[in-house]
Amino acid sequence: MTANNARKITDRIDAITRIPAAYAAPVTPCPKSVKIELTGKCNFACSFCARNQRLRKQDEMDRGFYERIVKEMSAAGVEELGVFYLGESFMCDWLPEAIHYAKHVAGIPYIFLTTNGSLSTPERVEACMQAGLDSLKFSYNYADANQLKDIAKVKTAMFDTIVENIQGAHAVRTKGGYKCGLYASYIEYDGDQGQRMQQAVERVRPYVDQLYALPLYNQAAFVSEQEKARGWKPIQGNRGRVGALRDPLPCWAVFTEGHISWDGKLSACCFDHDGRFHMADLNTTPFMEGWNSVKYQTLRAAHLKKDVTGTVCEKCVIFG
Repeated sequence: MTANNARKITDRIDAITRIPAAYAAPVTPCPKSVKIELTGKCNFACSFCARNQRLRKQDEMDRGFYERIVKEMSAAGVEELGVFYLGESFMCDWLPEAIHYAKHVAGIPYIFLTTNGSLSTPERVEACMQAGLDSLKFSYNYADANQLKDIAKVKTAMFDTIVENIQGAHAVRTKGGYKCGLYASYIEYDGDQGQRMQQAVERVRPYVDQLYALPLYNQAAFVSEQEKARGWKPIQGNRGRVGALRDPLPCWAVFTEGHISWDGKLSACCFDHDGRFHMADLNTTPFMEGWNSVKYQTLRAAHLKKDVTGTVCEKCVIFG
């Protein structure tokens, strides 16, 4: 691992999912981390992801808006920018340009990206690394090709393509001497599925700096009945990663990380699939004004009381 990536990705995740004292209030400082959705589109239709239910319009972010809001966030104090949210960013043609702008024009120190791996060819990955990408994480959630087809509704051949792209990213980094960290996450399952998943992750372990597990999220209570019928058990809220799970209340996502949808809405949730978590419209509202909007303050106050009854978070937290 290069010196630039000496800090593990799990350290960064844990730093964001931990709510410092200064952030445990209705009005908080600027979030250190923000995810911004270059596109709401995705070429997968995973049954465990509510995005495939198409509960909101899915389109591409306006580049002019992107450049304005990224500069604004940098000036406010954002230190880590994820150029993704609910969509698959490799479907966005100007992804490398977005990375370069955030890193070298706006001056945000750390740029990270999560992908399903299907479109991240070595050529496209190298363009992103050249642009200044600091972290590339693959969501590697399928035990084999048949399960990928069953869950994501894509051809079985895509499974090998994903593995090859992970291997290709490693080769690109090695040849080019890039300082981009390479990581992979997978969903932790029980029983036979868990054993199969462990076998699958061994195929990619040699090609990433760190590989870690995530729980099956309930997607803001939108997780499908199909997944529950499989015997998989989603958790309450978004409790972070396996090994450092946080309490569902107060939810860290409401306090420490911003989420911006492709149409410029600032959301309080990692899984805002239908727009009900929108706290502000950044097309007309400055970032920090939106971050501490009255709607945000009211929601944070409810979380701090550990009583979100009647709020947009209620179904997610009582999920079971």
